[in-house]
Amino acid sequence: MTRRGWALFLAMGVIWGVPYAMIRIAVQDLDPIVVAFGRTLIGGLLLLPIALYTKALAPVFRRWRPLLLYTLVEITGPWFLIGYAETTLHSSTVGLLIAAVPLIAMVIVTTLGHERFDARRVAGLMVGFAGVAALVGLDIDLSNPAAVGAIGLTTIGYAVGPIVIDRALADLPPMGVVTGSLLVAAAIYAPFAGWVWPSHITADSAWSVLGLAVICTASAFLFFFALIAEVGPARATVVTYINPAVAILLGVTALDEPLTAGMVIGFPLVVLGSIFGTARSRDEAGPDAVPDAPKAVAGLPER
Repeated sequence: MTRRGWALFLAMGVIWGVPYAMIRIAVQDLDPIVVAFGRTLIGGLLLLPIALYTKALAPVFRRWRPLLLYTLVEITGPWFLIGYAETTLHSSTVGLLIAAVPLIAMVIVTTLGHERFDARRVAGLMVGFAGVAALVGLDIDLSNPAAVGAIGLTTIGYAVGPIVIDRALADLPPMGVVTGSLLVAAAIYAPFAGWVWPSHITADSAWSVLGLAVICTASAFLFFFALIAEVGPARATVVTYINPAVAILLGVTALDEPLTAGMVIGFPLVVLGSIFGTARSRDEAGPDAVPDAPKAVAGLPER
């Protein structure tokens, strides 16, 4: 991975590790649909003036079919499902389960013929999914399988989203794609949010939704598109193995969530699985790749 790729990668790992704690706070008082609606509407409106000024929206909406698909799998479905899951699951647990995204992405791109499995990647996938299994088996009350299923669907959506960008939207202005997808998502959420709109919104919930919109949505997506362009769709999803560390730190320190045996066992397995399951083989490495990245960047290996 190039030095620019590493910088974007680490920034995204931190930025998208924060939402789980914010969502956990918001859904204590607001319906998950309301949280998702507020996040997408505010984020979209913040970016709209820039998108209009740069004339970035028109070409995006001319390609509305892949835009709609991307919106559904990356935003509309996952953001509601995460909110729903966090009404019963700890934010740190949700963050860890979503760390399976790069493993699922690798399976998808390999099935499509864009990557190939070798022994290292197979071993990585097995280790990573063993970590997820340890987390689920030790941490999660399986009497509520709907919450686990919601996160399972979210991981699939998050794995497919970058592939849609790379295959159908990569040549369009990122500002237009981000803004258009957020506004489309807000329009989808709007009628449902109206049914469950609260009579009172607490300050904690309001600030959480605002933080989700400004930091974790409007700003984060621009970084994410740059990361996809730099390292490709499958490896861009590996940002999710930084997210759980941030989610655990915030969950344990800010929300008084427990540090459990499932986290201690599952997190390193998921991280190692993602590392080996998505790392480039020697013949794939380009001339701009940074050698010995494990030594250069916080112990993380070259992707």
